[in-house]
Amino acid sequence: MPGTPLYDSIGGTYTLTRRTEPRIAARIWAALGDARTVVNVGAGTGSYEPPDRDVIAVEPSALMRAQRPAGAAPCVAASAEDLPFEDGSFDAAMAVSTVHHWRDPIAGLREMRRVARRVVVFTFDGGDAQWRQRFWLIRDYLPEVAGLLAGKPPLAELARAIGARTEPVPIPWDCADGFFEAYWRRPEAYLDERVRRGLSAWTAVGPEAERRAVRDLRADLDSGRWAERNRDLLSLDAAELGLRLLIA
Repeated sequence: MPGTPLYDSIGGTYTLTRRTEPRIAARIWAALGDARTVVNVGAGTGSYEPPDRDVIAVEPSALMRAQRPAGAAPCVAASAEDLPFEDGSFDAAMAVSTVHHWRDPIAGLREMRRVARRVVVFTFDGGDAQWRQRFWLIRDYLPEVAGLLAGKPPLAELARAIGARTEPVPIPWDCADGFFEAYWRRPEAYLDERVRRGLSAWTAVGPEAERRAVRDLRADLDSGRWAERNRDLLSLDAAELGLRLLIA
């Protein structure tokens, strides 16, 4: 099934660092509007599923499905590009931090549009060169991440595919969900193997790039160079690092 190999290999410790960030969840849930029935596409372990609505999850990885907590929404083994539901089956379809993993993001978004009257997607603007320069981890330590996005449709194309508007989502400095940009003011977190294993990008760039990035970051933290380079971040409560909501 498309989308399964990566998370079937790296997803075993996912729940250690990946969880719902309440401030981002509030934005996602507000965007769902008055929807009572929701399909969560690429649902993973169930983060950000609204507790007060009727949710069906879709997740291709057996390992991720196995980590869904007791009492979580029922979960169907399927891919975004081929949702096993009739047209208009749901009030809303949501997808969180998953579109960039899909074999065909445009097809997946159109499937969401087909099965629901409203679509809400939490993703990032990876085609924005400023995003790559603004986030120090990519700029100074792991430039290979930019290459992982080669050939992926840009955010504007994703939005056009479903007639969506975009809204920026600032990342709080103490973000509870350990996604790739979450530790922008807590750089020492990226030295933690458990944190890195919850992030697909570290596996995707390969062990050599990972070892180099960790080595260089550790040296810059020890010497104070990281703090000198990024002093403007240290007083911020939230940072704009390219995360976006698509709402259609």
